[in-house]
Amino acid sequence: MSGLSVPARAADAAFTQFIASLWPEAQAAGVSLATFDAGTRGLEPDYKLPDLMLPGRPATGAPSQAEFVQVPADYLKEASIARLAAEGQRLMQKHRAALSAIEARFGVPGSIVLAIWGRETDYGRYTLPYDGLRVLATQAYVGRRKDQYRTEFILALKLLGDGEVARKDMRASWAGATGLTQFLPSELYKHGVDFDGDGRRDIWHSVPDALASAAQQLVNKGWQSGVRWAYEVRAPANVDCTMGVPEVTKPISEWLRAGFVPVRGQKLSAAEQAQPASLLQPEGIYGPAFLTTRNYFVIKEYNFSDLYVLFVGHLSDRMSSPQPFATAWSASEQLRTADVEAMQRHLTRIGLYADKVDGKAGMKTRAALGAYQKSAGLKVDCWPSEAVLRSIGAAP
Repeated sequence: MSGLSVPARAADAAFTQFIASLWPEAQAAGVSLATFDAGTRGLEPDYKLPDLMLPGRPATGAPSQAEFVQVPADYLKEASIARLAAEGQRLMQKHRAALSAIEARFGVPGSIVLAIWGRETDYGRYTLPYDGLRVLATQAYVGRRKDQYRTEFILALKLLGDGEVARKDMRASWAGATGLTQFLPSELYKHGVDFDGDGRRDIWHSVPDALASAAQQLVNKGWQSGVRWAYEVRAPANVDCTMGVPEVTKPISEWLRAGFVPVRGQKLSAAEQAQPASLLQPEGIYGPAFLTTRNYFVIKEYNFSDLYVLFVGHLSDRMSSPQPFATAWSASEQLRTADVEAMQRHLTRIGLYADKVDGKAGMKTRAALGAYQKSAGLKVDCWPSEAVLRSIGAAP
Protein backbone atom coordinates (compact mmCIF):
# COMPACT_ATOMS: atom_id res chain seq x y z
CA MET A 1 0.00 0.00 0.00
CA SER A 2 1.40 3.39 -0.94
CA GLY A 3 2.18 5.78 1.91
CA LEU A 4 0.19 8.50 0.16
CA SER A 5 -3.22 9.34 1.54
CA VAL A 6 -6.14 9.10 -0.86
CA PRO A 7 -6.67 12.91 -1.00
CA ALA A 8 -2.97 13.42 -1.86
CA ARG A 9 -3.16 10.78 -4.59
CA ALA A 10 -6.34 12.39 -5.91
CA ALA A 11 -4.71 15.83 -5.85
CA ASP A 12 -1.70 14.51 -7.73
CA ALA A 13 -3.94 12.83 -10.30
CA ALA A 14 -5.61 16.21 -10.79
CA PHE A 15 -2.15 17.79 -11.16
CA THR A 16 -1.19 15.23 -13.82
CA GLN A 17 -4.44 15.94 -15.62
CA PHE A 18 -3.80 19.69 -15.42
CA ILE A 19 -0.31 19.31 -16.90
CA ALA A 20 -1.66 17.10 -19.72
CA SER A 21 -4.27 19.78 -20.50
CA LEU A 22 -1.46 22.25 -21.30
CA TRP A 23 -0.32 20.29 -24.38
CA PRO A 24 -2.33 22.32 -26.96
CA GLU A 25 -0.86 25.60 -25.60
CA ALA A 26 2.63 24.12 -25.56
CA GLN A 27 2.22 22.86 -29.13
CA ALA A 28 1.02 26.31 -30.25
CA ALA A 29 4.16 27.80 -28.62
CA GLY A 30 6.37 25.51 -30.70
CA VAL A 31 7.06 22.74 -28.16
CA SER A 32 7.36 19.29 -29.71
CA LEU A 33 5.43 16.32 -28.29
CA ALA A 34 8.74 14.59 -27.51
CA THR A 35 9.91 17.60 -25.47
CA PHE A 36 6.54 17.90 -23.73
CA ASP A 37 6.48 14.21 -22.80
CA ALA A 38 10.09 14.17 -21.61
CA GLY A 39 9.62 17.33 -19.54
CA THR A 40 6.35 16.33 -17.91
CA ARG A 41 6.89 12.59 -17.38
CA GLY A 42 6.82 11.83 -13.64
CA LEU A 43 6.50 15.54 -12.77
CA GLU A 44 5.04 16.05 -9.30
CA PRO A 45 3.89 19.22 -7.57
CA ASP A 46 5.87 20.69 -4.67
CA TYR A 47 3.27 21.79 -2.14
CA LYS A 48 5.95 23.13 0.23
CA LEU A 49 6.65 26.12 -2.04
CA PRO A 50 5.57 29.56 -0.84
CA ASP A 51 2.93 31.70 -2.55
CA LEU A 52 0.47 28.81 -3.12
CA MET A 53 -3.29 28.69 -2.63
CA LEU A 54 -4.07 25.15 -1.55
CA PRO A 55 -7.68 24.04 -0.98
CA GLY A 56 -8.48 23.75 2.69
CA ARG A 57 -5.29 25.52 3.75
CA PRO A 58 -4.54 29.20 4.35
CA ALA A 59 -2.71 30.85 1.42
CA THR A 60 1.01 30.59 2.14
CA GLY A 61 1.92 34.04 0.77
CA ALA A 62 5.31 34.98 -0.62
CA PRO A 63 8.12 34.51 1.86
CA SER A 64 9.27 37.66 3.58
CA GLN A 65 12.09 38.64 1.25
CA ALA A 66 15.09 40.13 3.03
CA GLU A 67 14.74 43.23 0.84
CA PHE A 68 11.46 44.08 2.53
CA VAL A 69 11.82 42.99 6.15
CA GLN A 70 15.40 43.77 7.10
CA VAL A 71 16.55 47.22 8.15
CA PRO A 72 18.98 48.68 5.60
CA ALA A 73 22.07 48.16 7.81
CA ASP A 74 21.34 44.41 7.92
CA TYR A 75 20.54 44.06 4.22
CA LEU A 76 23.41 46.31 3.09
CA LYS A 77 25.96 44.66 5.38
CA GLU A 78 29.32 46.35 4.97
CA ALA A 79 31.27 43.07 5.25
CA SER A 80 29.12 41.48 2.55
CA ILE A 81 29.42 44.49 0.19
CA ALA A 82 33.21 44.66 0.73
CA ARG A 83 33.62 40.94 -0.04
CA LEU A 84 31.47 41.10 -3.17
CA ALA A 85 33.23 44.29 -4.33
CA ALA A 86 36.68 42.66 -4.00
CA GLU A 87 35.46 39.63 -5.94
CA GLY A 88 33.82 41.98 -8.48
CA GLN A 89 37.16 43.74 -9.07
CA ARG A 90 38.79 40.36 -9.75
CA LEU A 91 36.00 39.36 -12.15
CA MET A 92 36.21 42.77 -13.84
CA GLN A 93 39.80 41.88 -14.84
CA LYS A 94 38.97 38.28 -15.73
CA HIS A 95 36.04 39.24 -18.00
CA ARG A 96 37.44 42.60 -19.14
CA ALA A 97 37.00 41.92 -22.89
CA ALA A 98 33.37 40.78 -22.57
CA LEU A 99 32.47 43.62 -20.16
CA SER A 100 34.02 46.26 -22.42
CA ALA A 101 32.10 44.85 -25.39
CA ILE A 102 28.85 44.78 -23.35
CA GLU A 103 29.36 48.40 -22.28
CA ALA A 104 30.11 49.45 -25.88
CA ARG A 105 27.03 47.67 -27.25
CA PHE A 106 24.43 48.36 -24.54
CA GLY A 107 25.71 51.46 -22.71
CA VAL A 108 25.42 49.66 -19.36
CA PRO A 109 28.58 49.79 -17.19
CA GLY A 110 30.26 46.43 -16.63
CA SER A 111 30.20 47.06 -12.86
CA ILE A 112 26.37 47.29 -12.89
CA VAL A 113 25.83 43.89 -14.55
CA LEU A 114 28.55 42.36 -12.35
CA ALA A 115 26.76 43.75 -9.28
CA ILE A 116 23.46 42.19 -10.43
CA TRP A 117 25.26 38.83 -10.84
CA GLY A 118 26.84 39.24 -7.38
CA ARG A 119 23.53 40.07 -5.72
CA GLU A 120 21.49 37.41 -7.52
CA THR A 121 23.71 34.32 -7.16
CA ASP A 122 26.96 35.43 -5.44
CA TYR A 123 28.69 35.33 -8.85
CA GLY A 124 27.35 31.85 -9.49
CA ARG A 125 28.52 30.37 -6.18
CA TYR A 126 24.98 30.10 -4.83
CA THR A 127 23.33 26.90 -5.99
CA LEU A 128 19.66 27.50 -6.77
CA PRO A 129 17.68 25.11 -4.57
CA TYR A 130 14.72 23.98 -6.73
CA ASP A 131 13.98 22.08 -9.93
CA GLY A 132 12.78 24.93 -12.17
CA LEU A 133 10.24 22.92 -14.16
CA ARG A 134 8.65 21.55 -10.98
CA VAL A 135 8.44 25.05 -9.45
CA LEU A 136 6.80 26.54 -12.54
CA ALA A 137 4.36 23.63 -12.90
CA THR A 138 3.32 23.87 -9.23
CA GLN A 139 2.90 27.65 -9.39
CA ALA A 140 0.84 27.27 -12.59
CA TYR A 141 -1.38 24.71 -10.86
CA VAL A 142 -1.99 26.22 -7.40
CA GLY A 143 0.07 29.42 -7.27
CA ARG A 144 -1.34 32.83 -6.47
CA ARG A 145 -0.35 34.01 -9.97
CA LYS A 146 -1.45 30.93 -11.95
CA ASP A 147 -1.89 32.54 -15.36
CA GLN A 148 1.56 34.11 -15.33
CA TYR A 149 3.18 30.81 -14.36
CA ARG A 150 1.22 28.82 -16.90
CA THR A 151 3.00 30.86 -19.57
CA GLU A 152 6.36 30.52 -17.80
CA PHE A 153 5.99 26.73 -17.58
CA ILE A 154 5.27 26.43 -21.30
CA LEU A 155 8.22 28.71 -22.13
CA ALA A 156 10.46 26.61 -19.86
CA LEU A 157 9.53 23.55 -21.95
CA LYS A 158 10.31 25.61 -25.07
CA LEU A 159 13.76 26.48 -23.64
CA LEU A 160 14.44 22.76 -23.21
CA GLY A 161 13.18 21.96 -26.70
CA ASP A 162 15.17 24.80 -28.26
CA GLY A 163 18.32 23.40 -26.66
CA GLU A 164 19.00 26.58 -24.64
CA VAL A 165 19.38 24.56 -21.41
CA ALA A 166 19.62 20.95 -20.23
CA ARG A 167 16.91 19.72 -17.84
CA LYS A 168 19.43 19.14 -15.02
CA ASP A 169 20.68 22.75 -15.27
CA MET A 170 17.26 24.32 -14.94
CA ARG A 171 17.62 25.03 -11.23
CA ALA A 172 15.52 27.88 -9.87
CA SER A 173 14.46 30.00 -6.94
CA TRP A 174 11.07 29.31 -5.29
CA ALA A 175 9.60 31.81 -7.77
CA GLY A 176 11.06 30.08 -10.83
CA ALA A 177 13.90 32.48 -11.72
CA THR A 178 16.89 30.65 -13.16
CA GLY A 179 20.47 31.15 -14.34
CA LEU A 180 23.41 33.23 -13.06
CA THR A 181 21.39 36.44 -13.34
CA GLN A 182 17.98 35.01 -12.33
CA PHE A 183 15.61 35.23 -15.31
CA LEU A 184 12.13 33.79 -15.71
CA PRO A 185 11.78 31.90 -19.03
CA SER A 186 9.71 34.76 -20.56
CA GLU A 187 12.48 37.22 -19.64
CA LEU A 188 15.05 35.04 -21.36
CA TYR A 189 12.99 35.02 -24.55
CA LYS A 190 12.50 38.80 -24.31
CA HIS A 191 15.99 39.85 -23.28
CA GLY A 192 18.36 36.88 -23.71
CA VAL A 193 21.54 37.46 -25.74
CA ASP A 194 23.92 34.90 -27.24
CA PHE A 195 26.95 37.12 -26.62
CA ASP A 196 29.65 34.48 -26.96
CA GLY A 197 28.28 33.41 -30.36
CA ASP A 198 27.89 29.68 -29.67
CA GLY A 199 24.25 29.59 -30.83
CA ARG A 200 22.67 29.42 -27.33
CA ARG A 201 21.53 32.04 -24.85
CA ASP A 202 23.27 30.22 -22.02
CA ILE A 203 22.70 32.27 -18.86
CA TRP A 204 23.56 29.16 -16.79
CA HIS A 205 27.21 28.67 -17.78
CA SER A 206 28.27 31.51 -20.09
CA VAL A 207 29.20 34.64 -18.13
CA PRO A 208 29.17 36.82 -21.31
CA ASP A 209 25.64 35.57 -22.18
CA ALA A 210 24.34 36.08 -18.62
CA LEU A 211 25.79 39.59 -18.24
CA ALA A 212 24.82 40.72 -21.76
CA SER A 213 21.28 39.43 -21.15
CA ALA A 214 21.10 41.45 -17.91
CA ALA A 215 22.33 44.52 -19.82
CA GLN A 216 19.78 43.94 -22.60
CA GLN A 217 16.99 43.63 -20.01
CA LEU A 218 18.02 46.99 -18.48
CA VAL A 219 18.14 48.62 -21.93
CA ASN A 220 14.73 47.22 -22.84
CA LYS A 221 13.36 48.71 -19.61
CA GLY A 222 14.72 52.17 -20.43
CA TRP A 223 18.39 52.34 -19.34
CA GLN A 224 20.03 55.63 -20.29
CA SER A 225 23.69 55.42 -21.26
CA GLY A 226 26.09 57.68 -19.35
CA VAL A 227 23.68 58.35 -16.46
CA ARG A 228 24.54 57.35 -12.90
CA TRP A 229 22.03 55.27 -10.91
CA ALA A 230 21.89 57.78 -8.01
CA TYR A 231 23.81 60.41 -6.06
CA GLU A 232 24.16 60.25 -2.28
CA VAL A 233 23.40 63.67 -0.77
CA ARG A 234 23.01 65.28 2.61
CA ALA A 235 19.44 66.51 2.99
CA PRO A 236 18.74 69.94 4.51
CA ALA A 237 17.56 69.91 8.13
CA ASN A 238 14.08 71.09 7.12
CA VAL A 239 13.62 68.41 4.43
CA ASP A 240 10.01 67.45 3.67
CA CYS A 241 10.37 63.67 3.49
CA THR A 242 6.90 63.30 1.94
CA MET A 243 8.48 64.48 -1.35
CA GLY A 244 10.37 61.16 -1.55
CA VAL A 245 8.17 59.55 -4.23
CA PRO A 246 8.88 58.76 -7.89
CA GLU A 247 6.20 61.27 -8.99
CA VAL A 248 8.13 64.22 -7.51
CA THR A 249 10.91 64.61 -10.06
CA LYS A 250 12.94 67.73 -10.79
CA PRO A 251 16.35 68.53 -12.24
CA ILE A 252 19.20 67.78 -9.84
CA SER A 253 20.16 71.49 -10.01
CA GLU A 254 16.82 72.34 -8.34
CA TRP A 255 17.43 69.85 -5.52
CA LEU A 256 20.89 71.39 -5.01
CA ARG A 257 19.40 74.90 -4.87
CA ALA A 258 16.93 73.61 -2.25
CA GLY A 259 19.87 72.69 0.02
CA PHE A 260 20.69 69.08 -0.92
CA VAL A 261 24.48 68.69 -0.96
CA PRO A 262 26.39 65.90 -2.76
CA VAL A 263 28.47 63.97 -0.20
CA ARG A 264 32.28 64.20 0.05
CA GLY A 265 32.36 67.44 -1.90
CA GLN A 266 31.43 65.69 -5.15
CA LYS A 267 31.11 68.17 -8.04
CA LEU A 268 28.37 67.51 -10.59
CA SER A 269 28.73 68.58 -14.21
CA ALA A 270 26.13 70.75 -15.95
CA ALA A 271 24.84 67.66 -17.78
CA GLU A 272 24.47 65.79 -14.47
CA GLN A 273 22.71 68.74 -12.85
CA ALA A 274 20.23 68.83 -15.73
CA GLN A 275 19.23 65.19 -15.09
CA PRO A 276 15.76 64.72 -13.56
CA ALA A 277 15.86 62.96 -10.19
CA SER A 278 13.61 61.88 -7.31
CA LEU A 279 14.42 61.95 -3.61
CA LEU A 280 14.94 58.63 -1.83
CA GLN A 281 15.25 58.43 1.97
CA PRO A 282 15.11 54.69 2.77
CA GLU A 283 15.06 55.36 6.55
CA GLY A 284 12.92 58.46 6.42
CA ILE A 285 14.88 61.46 7.72
CA TYR A 286 17.38 59.34 9.65
CA GLY A 287 19.76 57.54 7.30
CA PRO A 288 21.40 58.37 3.98
CA ALA A 289 19.52 60.35 1.31
CA PHE A 290 19.82 59.89 -2.46
CA LEU A 291 18.81 61.70 -5.62
CA THR A 292 17.73 58.85 -7.88
CA THR A 293 17.86 59.05 -11.68
CA ARG A 294 15.80 57.26 -14.32
CA ASN A 295 18.35 54.42 -14.21
CA TYR A 296 17.59 53.82 -10.53
CA PHE A 297 14.02 52.94 -11.47
CA VAL A 298 15.22 50.79 -14.37
CA ILE A 299 17.21 48.61 -11.93
CA LYS A 300 14.11 48.57 -9.73
CA GLU A 301 12.26 46.86 -12.61
CA TYR A 302 14.72 43.97 -12.13
CA ASN A 303 13.68 43.63 -8.47
CA PHE A 304 11.02 45.92 -7.02
CA SER A 305 12.88 46.88 -3.85
CA ASP A 306 14.70 50.06 -2.94
CA LEU A 307 17.22 48.10 -0.88
CA TYR A 308 17.94 45.78 -3.82
CA VAL A 309 18.70 48.77 -6.06
CA LEU A 310 20.83 50.40 -3.36
CA PHE A 311 22.75 47.13 -2.96
CA VAL A 312 23.38 46.75 -6.71
CA GLY A 313 24.18 50.44 -7.29
CA HIS A 314 26.46 50.74 -4.26
CA LEU A 315 28.21 47.43 -5.01
CA SER A 316 28.82 48.70 -8.55
CA ASP A 317 30.36 51.92 -7.15
CA ARG A 318 32.51 49.99 -4.69
CA MET A 319 34.24 48.14 -7.52
CA SER A 320 35.97 51.43 -8.37
CA SER A 321 35.88 53.29 -5.04
CA PRO A 322 36.42 51.78 -1.56
CA GLN A 323 34.16 54.26 0.24
CA PRO A 324 31.02 53.13 2.08
CA PHE A 325 27.87 55.27 2.27
CA ALA A 326 28.84 58.71 3.63
CA THR A 327 25.93 58.74 6.11
CA ALA A 328 25.53 55.75 8.40
CA TRP A 329 22.32 53.70 8.49
CA SER A 330 20.62 54.28 11.81
CA ALA A 331 17.37 52.30 12.08
CA SER A 332 17.70 49.38 14.43
CA GLU A 333 14.38 47.65 13.90
CA GLN A 334 11.75 47.17 11.24
CA LEU A 335 8.04 46.68 11.87
CA ARG A 336 6.61 43.25 11.11
CA THR A 337 4.97 42.83 7.72
CA ALA A 338 1.51 42.48 9.33
CA ASP A 339 1.97 45.81 11.14
CA VAL A 340 3.00 47.62 7.95
CA GLU A 341 -0.06 46.11 6.23
CA ALA A 342 -2.33 47.40 9.01
CA MET A 343 -0.71 50.82 8.59
CA GLN A 344 -1.23 50.73 4.80
CA ARG A 345 -4.88 49.76 5.24
CA HIS A 346 -5.50 52.68 7.57
CA LEU A 347 -3.65 55.13 5.30
CA THR A 348 -5.78 53.84 2.38
CA ARG A 349 -9.00 54.30 4.37
CA ILE A 350 -8.17 57.93 5.15
CA GLY A 351 -7.20 58.67 1.55
CA LEU A 352 -3.45 59.14 1.97
CA TYR A 353 -2.32 55.95 0.23
CA ALA A 354 -3.46 54.37 -3.02
CA ASP A 355 -0.89 51.68 -3.73
CA LYS A 356 -0.62 47.97 -2.89
CA VAL A 357 -1.31 46.73 0.63
CA ASP A 358 1.70 44.39 0.77
CA GLY A 359 3.38 44.97 4.13
CA LYS A 360 6.42 46.55 2.45
CA ALA A 361 7.40 50.04 3.56
CA GLY A 362 8.48 51.38 0.17
CA MET A 363 8.72 54.97 -1.08
CA LYS A 364 4.96 55.54 -1.38
CA THR A 365 4.17 54.01 2.01
CA ARG A 366 6.82 56.16 3.71
CA ALA A 367 5.52 59.33 2.01
CA ALA A 368 1.90 58.52 2.98
CA LEU A 369 3.09 57.92 6.52
CA GLY A 370 4.75 61.34 6.53
CA ALA A 371 1.50 62.91 5.30
CA TYR A 372 -0.33 61.18 8.18
CA GLN A 373 2.27 62.44 10.67
CA LYS A 374 1.73 66.00 9.38
CA SER A 375 -2.04 65.73 9.74
CA ALA A 376 -1.78 64.20 13.23
CA GLY A 377 0.68 66.80 14.50
CA LEU A 378 3.43 64.19 14.99
CA LYS A 379 7.12 64.52 14.20
CA VAL A 380 7.35 64.08 10.40
CA ASP A 381 10.06 61.48 9.81
CA CYS A 382 8.42 59.11 7.23
CA TRP A 383 9.61 56.06 9.16
CA PRO A 384 7.19 53.25 10.16
CA SER A 385 7.87 53.02 13.90
CA GLU A 386 5.98 51.53 16.84
CA ALA A 387 5.00 55.06 17.91
CA VAL A 388 3.27 55.80 14.58
CA LEU A 389 1.64 52.36 14.63
CA ARG A 390 0.23 53.13 18.11
CA SER A 391 -1.01 56.54 16.95
CA ILE A 392 -2.71 55.00 13.90
CA GLY A 393 -4.20 52.26 16.12
CA ALA A 394 -5.71 55.00 18.29
CA ALA A 395 -6.93 56.97 15.26
CA PRO A 396 -10.67 56.76 14.49
